Amino acid sequence: MAEAGTAPVSVSLNSDIGEGYGAWSIADDEALLGLVTDANVACGFHAGDPDILRRTCETAAARGVGVGAQVGFDDLRGFGRRFIQVPKQSLVNDVLFQLGALSGLAAVAGTRVSYLKPHGALYHATTQHDDYAGAVVEAILEYSAAGQGELALLCQPGTRLAERAETAGVPVVAEGFLDRGYTADGLLVPRTEPGAVITDLDEVCRRAVRMVQQGTVEAADGTEVRMRVASLCVHSDSSGAVEVARAVRAALEQAGVELRPLA
Repeated sequence: MAEAGTAPVSVSLNSDIGEGYGAWSIADDEALLGLVTDANVACGFHAGDPDILRRTCETAAARGVGVGAQVGFDDLRGFGRRFIQVPKQSLVNDVLFQLGALSGLAAVAGTRVSYLKPHGALYHATTQHDDYAGAVVEAILEYSAAGQGELALLCQPGTRLAERAETAGVPVVAEGFLDRGYTADGLLVPRTEPGAVITDLDEVCRRAVRMVQQGTVEAADGTEVRMRVASLCVHSDSSGAVEVARAVRAALEQAGVELRPLA
């Protein structure tokens, strides 16, 4: 984490996109793709079908929005929010399978997958278990080594996953969460505890600008935590996600921050 006052002059605004299936949808993807700079596209395991993946990639390409692979456990029914015990090599293959699906449809749409972000329970597993973190990092390395282009990892800084990636030479993009509370050690407050989710829109906007301009965030206990980020996340499945994205984008632009894709 960087010292306060050393924040970048530009930042990415990302959101989970394409998390529907068949006739069902979770968020207003069309509106969000007009506001964010990067789309974390569900790759079919926890959400997303081939039609949605292709349509999302085509819209992203047309609007200059970056495409990232939002990979998760093979848990369509549970929306990827249930922990699954998976052997390390199987998890490597699961991640590569999802990358392959999205990469093919992205190429047809005239764009490419430039980064990876773990979803839901898989993300939490990578912050708690070495094998899961190692599997995701190994999949990124194998994907890049196969000539598919360099793939960055979008994740929260200071986690086990970020450390494993940095050690392996994988580019890590530090992600900040606008509507989530932080602990004094810079991690997210568990959703089961008070202060885990911030719903006040003005406060969300203030936190976004502060993280980018000052490189800090106020923890739930009032502690100032160093938090330099290169991308800010808007949770698409939260109530009022489009309004949040629109307000945060406007607040950042008013503060003189340039918004641009990660790639």
